[in-house]
Amino acid sequence: MSTDPIVEQKNFIKGEMIHTIFENKQEHFSIAKIKVLETNQELSEKEIVVKGYFRRLDPGETYEFYGRMVEHKRFGRQFQVDSYQRFLPESKEGVIAYLSSDLFPGIGKKTAERIVTVLGEAALSKILNDQSVLEQVNGLPKDKQEKIYQILHENQGFEHIVIELSKYGFGLKMAQKMYSAYREKTLEYLIENPYLFVFEVEGFGFLRADQIARQNGITVDHPTRLQAACIFVLQNSIQDGNVYLPMDVLLGEMDQLLQGEENNIEAEKLTAEIVELNKKKEIIVTDKKAYLPSLYYSETGFCAQVKRIADKSQEKAFTDAELLKIVGDIEEKETISYGKEQYEAIETALSEKIMILTGGPGTGKTTVIKGIINAYAQIHDFSIDKADYDDSEEYPFILTAPTGRAAKRLKESTGIESMTIHRLLGWDGHETFDKDENNRITGKIIVIDEFSMVDIWLAYQLFRAIPSDMQVLIVGDEDQLPSVGPGQVLADLLASKVVKSIQLTEVYRQKEGSKIIQLAHEIKNGQVEKETLVKANDFNFFKCSDYQVVDIVKQIVKKAHDKGVDLRQIQVLAPMYRSKAGIHRLNEELQKVLNPSVPGRREMRFGEMVFRKGDKVIQLVNQPEDGVFNGDIGEVVAIFEKDENMEQEEQVVVAFEDREVPYAKTDLMNLMHAYCTSIHKSQGSEFAIVILPIIRGYNRMLRKNLIYTAITRAKQSLVICGDEDAFLKGVLTEDTNQRYSSLVEFLQELFGMEKKEELKEIESDDETATEKTADELLLQVKVGQEDFSPYDFMED
Repeated sequence: MSTDPIVEQKNFIKGEMIHTIFENKQEHFSIAKIKVLETNQELSEKEIVVKGYFRRLDPGETYEFYGRMVEHKRFGRQFQVDSYQRFLPESKEGVIAYLSSDLFPGIGKKTAERIVTVLGEAALSKILNDQSVLEQVNGLPKDKQEKIYQILHENQGFEHIVIELSKYGFGLKMAQKMYSAYREKTLEYLIENPYLFVFEVEGFGFLRADQIARQNGITVDHPTRLQAACIFVLQNSIQDGNVYLPMDVLLGEMDQLLQGEENNIEAEKLTAEIVELNKKKEIIVTDKKAYLPSLYYSETGFCAQVKRIADKSQEKAFTDAELLKIVGDIEEKETISYGKEQYEAIETALSEKIMILTGGPGTGKTTVIKGIINAYAQIHDFSIDKADYDDSEEYPFILTAPTGRAAKRLKESTGIESMTIHRLLGWDGHETFDKDENNRITGKIIVIDEFSMVDIWLAYQLFRAIPSDMQVLIVGDEDQLPSVGPGQVLADLLASKVVKSIQLTEVYRQKEGSKIIQLAHEIKNGQVEKETLVKANDFNFFKCSDYQVVDIVKQIVKKAHDKGVDLRQIQVLAPMYRSKAGIHRLNEELQKVLNPSVPGRREMRFGEMVFRKGDKVIQLVNQPEDGVFNGDIGEVVAIFEKDENMEQEEQVVVAFEDREVPYAKTDLMNLMHAYCTSIHKSQGSEFAIVILPIIRGYNRMLRKNLIYTAITRAKQSLVICGDEDAFLKGVLTEDTNQRYSSLVEFLQELFGMEKKEELKEIESDDETATEKTADELLLQVKVGQEDFSPYDFMED
C-alpha cells in the first residue's frame, strides 16, 4: 500500500525530538517536546509539545507527526498525534550517531563508523533493502548483522504499519496493541481475517472487525465471520458465569450478532460452521452443549479429580467413645460447648474423604473448623505447632482460601498458617501452576474456605494438585454471591449430593443480641419486613433520598474516623462503579473528607485520580511477583520523585498486610482508592464497620445474594442508608441469571457408574484388564466430543 496520500491530506508537524516529558512504558503513551522544522499549521512557536502513543521516540531524531492542535487547560497548546513516521538520518554523522545510539545495543561508535565507511551515507536504506550488505563490513559478527537488520526493520515496519492502520481509522494506541500481537504480519492478517484481532487485542470489537471485513470484500456469510461469531459469543458468555451455552442459545446469540435475518444467513450455515469448529477442536460440542475447550476440560477434569480423591478408601481412625473424649477435652480447653450439629460436622469431617461444611453467619463454621483440626491432631498424634517440624518433615495441615484477606481471617481464627489458593499452587501470574498432578501439594488434610468464590477453572487446578490420600474439608456459604468466573462450583457440588455435606443452621451469635446476624438470616429465609429494620446496638438504617446518600455516607464515615476507628476497619460497599452514588464518586468524596490535599502531604496524579500519602487503596489485578493479589487492601505510605530512588522513576509505595510494594507511575492503573469498594471485591473479607448505601439508582443490581453478601461482611456494626423500599425489594429479588453448567450431571453420572463398572469387570473374560483412572471413567460417561451434522439441530 502507498503511504503518499497520508502526508498530503493531514495536519503535520515535522520536528526534531528534544526530550520526553512523561512516559507510560506499559501503554506506550508519551508526552514530548520537539523542535519544529516544518509544518502546515499556524504555529509561531519554535518548540511544541506533542502527545500520543509512540513505540519509541529518540532525542535528536527527526519525525513527522500527523494529528491536530489541542488546548490544554494548564499547559497550553499541544499537538495530539494520530500517526507518525521517523525520518532516517541521511548524513554521515547522523547515520553514525543513529547506529551507535542505545537503540542498537552492542553497536558502538567505532562499529557504526566502519559500517558507514563501507556502505556510505545511504547505509540504512541499503540494509533495509538487503541485509546481506552488512557482510561487506569486515569483523562484523553474524549475530550483530542480524540484530541491526531486525531493529531497523522493526522500527521502520511499525511506523509504516501505523500509517496504514490510520487509513482504517485506528489510532496509535490501538495500533500499538495490534502490532504487539502480530508484528510485521499485522496488515496481512487484518486484510485476510480481521476477526483474529477480536480475540487477541483488547478493545478490538466484533463490529470493528465486521467493518474491516466489508472493506476487504469478506462476505457477511463467510465461514471466517461465522466461526468468529461462535467463539466470540462463547467467550462473552463467560462474563455471565456460564461454562457452556446450549446450542439453541448459542445459535440465537450468533444470529443476533451477525444480523442473520437482515443478511439472509440461514441457521443451517451457522450450524455447519459450529460443526467445523468442533472438528478442529476449537470448541467442544456434546449433548447439544457448546464449550470452549478450556472450560470443558476444567469441568470434566474437576469431576474426575473429585472422584479420584473420594475413591481412595478412608479407614475410620477412632471409635465413637474416643471421639467423645477428644471433643470433650477440646471443649474444656477452649471453654466452649459444641452443639449437636457442630459435633456431627466434626465427626463427619474426620470420617469422610471429602466433606462440605456450610452455614450462614453466626452458626459457628470457624469454631467447627478449629475443632476438626484439633481433633485430627489428637487422633493422629500430630502437633499443630509448625515449629515442632523440621524441614524434612511434612506439615499435615493445609489451610487455603481464594483471597488474601480470607486466608488471613482463616489464619487468625485457627492459629495456623493459611495462604491463597494461587500461592499454594505456585501460580506464575499467567496460566501455569507449579503444583499439578505431577507435583502435588503435601499434607494430610486440607481446609478450603470461602469456596463459593472459587470458579470451575481454579477448582480444577486445585483438585488436580490434591493427593489421593489427603482429606478435604470444603467450607462456604451457598447463599453468598457465586464466583466472578464461570460456574457455581459450591452450589453444584451440594446439589449433586455426591459428597457428604453438613449444613449448620443453629445461630449462636444471635443469642448474644446481634442484629446483623438476625438480619442476615431473615434475608436468607425471605422473612425481612419494614419492622425488621429498627435500630439496634450494632445496626441502623438511615432513610434518605438518592441525592442525599453521598453526604450521609461521608458524615457517618467521618464520625467513625473522628472517634478513632482505624480506616482499615471502616468499609463502604456499593454495587455499581458509575452512578451519582457509585464507587468512583464515593471514593472521590470520601478522600476529600478523610485524606484531603494539605501543604506538605505528597500526592501524585494519575489520569483522573490523585493518590496521596495515607490513602486507602485496593489492588485490582493479581501481581504474584510482588505477593499482592486482586482485592488486597493497603495504604499509601510514601510517594517518591524521580531523583529520590535507585530506579530513577516516580513511585507510590503501598503497605499491605505483610509487605510494602513500590508502584511506578505506569503501574498505578493496578490500584484504585478503597474508601468504597464493590460488594464483589469484599467477598472473603470482614470489617468492623460496614456502611451500605442502597438507592433506587442501584435497582438493576439489587439482588438477595448481593445484599446478603454485603451485610455478612460486617462484624460489629452495620449502617444502611438510602431507600427502604429499594432495600426491601432487593432482598426479595432472587438472582435469576441462570448459569449454564453440567457439573451436577457429570458428577452424578460419574459417581453412579461405580456399580455398573463392577458388574462389567465380573462379566469380563479379559485377564489383562487394568484398573481405570478417574479420567478414563469420566470418558465413558457420554460427555465426549460428538460427531454431528447441521440437521441434528434443526426442528422437526
